[in-house]
Parts: sequence; structure tokens; C-alpha cells
Amino acid sequence: MPAETKLFRCLKDNYGVLIHDPASGATAAIDAPEAAPVEAALRETGWKLTDILVTHHHADHTGGIAELKQKHKCRVVAPLAEAGKIPMVDETVREGDKAKVGNLVSNVIETPGHTAGHITYWFQGDKLAFAGDTLFSIGCGRVIEGTMPMMWASLKKLRDLPGDTLVYCGHEYTLANIKFAQTIEPDNAALKARAAQAAKQIADGQWTIPTTIDEEKAANPFLRADVPEVAKLLGLAGKPADAVFAEIRERKNKF
Repeated sequence: MPAETKLFRCLKDNYGVLIHDPASGATAAIDAPEAAPVEAALRETGWKLTDILVTHHHADHTGGIAELKQKHKCRVVAPLAEAGKIPMVDETVREGDKAKVGNLVSNVIETPGHTAGHITYWFQGDKLAFAGDTLFSIGCGRVIEGTMPMMWASLKKLRDLPGDTLVYCGHEYTLANIKFAQTIEPDNAALKARAAQAAKQIADGQWTIPTTIDEEKAANPFLRADVPEVAKLLGLAGKPADAVFAEIRERKNKF
């Protein structure tokens, strides 16, 4: 039976999401920014929380873990490299490991850069990727603990996933990201179409995620650092892709 998901907002601009296995009844929260919205989503769906799959250690992704674990006795799965910074971890995972939610199986992909041990959960069979703060809709996370080449390598891993993979990210930044992206590629037709789509989604009270890998490859400048035309637009023709990525990220930091 295919996975079911429930998306909801947390804190100021975080997304929370539940993934549910109808066959077993197992349900995982992808990160836990705060407990109350997770509890509300559980009540709305009637699902029982069995797991929390953590992408990285930042407080706006882990703040609800202790309260949820105390109430639901759920299993907490976290990246091995950051387990010491995450509360109440039961199981650690790293690149190549599997993390299961009932009968649903995710591949663990190490995607460091935003934090040193950040991971992404890719449910290949269900065409779902939970990318935390590595890849955003038309954006990417700030490079805080890693390096620019490290983040570029992580983004390439995600870019290489099947194009129809649905990507869930940790924050609602789409409109702001689009405004910045248009300063990099003002004539990108896919980006113009995405801008119109996102504006309508927001106006209609809808979410702008999930997005897809194909959509991001076409319109997200952070995934396009190795496109010669992008390098040329930045005055970096012939430069290595990680240097082009670093320039785009630095411009976004100041935008």
C-alpha cells in the first residue's frame, strides 16, 4: 500500500510532515519543530505516532521531540554524526542505511553543508524525499557548518534522484527564493512559470511544497551551478561549478 502524507505548518515558517504506512499503521514525523502542531495533525488523521525521523540537530527541527516521545513512546531516528546534539535518540543512521516506518523503507542520504551531519530520507518506492534544510523549493539552506563544495556535492546527490520524486523541505521560503532566483536567471522560462504558480498557490491558501526534482532542476539556481549559461550570467564562465555555487549562495546571503 502506498505511503500517505500529512503536511502542516509549525513555528513561524517551518513545515511539519507525517508519513503513514496504511498497512501497518505506523506513522513517522519528519523532524519535530514543536509538539502541538504534530499532535493536531495526528488528531486530524487519526494516526498513531510511532517514529520521529530527524534530518539535523537545529532546534527548529528538534524542539518537539522530548514532549512527543514522552507521550507516544515513539522511536527517534537521527543522523549518526549529530546524535549527541539531538534529544532522546534511539537509533542512528548514516549514508547507505535504511530507516523503516512500518513497511515503508527509506534510504538514508548524507547531505551535509547546512549542518555537518545533515541527512535526507528518500523513500524510493513511494517517490518521496524529505530534505530538511538542504534543498528548498527554489533554494537551499545556508552553509553553516560545512563548506561550499560540501553543500554543492550534497545538492548534486539530491538532483540525481528520479525527476518525479516529490521533495518535502523544512521551510516555506518559496516566494522569497523565487525573487532571488530571478536575479540570477531573469529569462528562465521555467522559473517564470514557477513564480506564477507559487503566487497563485499562496493566494489560494495552498502550500508551495512538495516540489519535484525535475521542477527544481529547471528553475532552482542552486542546482544549476554547472550550467554554462548560469556561470556566464554571473561573470564566472569556465569556473568550477562549486565556485559558481558559492557565488550564488553568497549573493543569497546578502539578498
